[in-house]
Amino acid sequence: AVRSLCTVRSGAATMASLRRFRFSDFWSFNAVNLDHLTETYNISFYFRYLAQWPDFFYVAENSGGRMMGYILGKAEGKGEQWHGHVTAVSVAPEERYGGLARKLMKKLEDISEYTYNGYFVDLFVRSSNEVAIEMYRRFEYVVYKRVLEYYADNEDAFDMRKALPRDVDKKSVIPLPNPVHVSDLEFN
Repeated sequence: AVRSLCTVRSGAATMASLRRFRFSDFWSFNAVNLDHLTETYNISFYFRYLAQWPDFFYVAENSGGRMMGYILGKAEGKGEQWHGHVTAVSVAPEERYGGLARKLMKKLEDISEYTYNGYFVDLFVRSSNEVAIEMYRRFEYVVYKRVLEYYADNEDAFDMRKALPRDVDKKSVIPLPNPVHVSDLEFN
């Protein structure tokens, strides 16, 4: 198994190691993934991410090998829009509020910066998910734009962004003044 150099302490005071997601993890991530706060996708979606963007698919597990959380993402865009994208980050309910989400996000940010030389990292979050929005703000993300009717149930999303060092002037995080429609997105 490929292990990261990153070890984190969870809220339950157990040690967690970050490592790349493996195919066999699909059979053990339901406890983390099937949660009302996590957007879920069909299995072929996760397979595609694992095949196309393995650098962006990580799990956190405890010393006994139990999955505590995961993150998946990708690199996309062109020119100054080249960036890392957080598709999903989820931490098991019993492991929340211990810093694990921050460590998973930091891992994706580092990959976006050091491996892919991105300008920023972005993510979409339900406009009603105040807990997540506040968490991302603590991680230095800003609301860049509102996307109208982004989700299947027609709820709006916030596109939140964090500039990386390559974006010296922080152009990527200057908020747009007006909402946009899903059809206006460059990367969907």
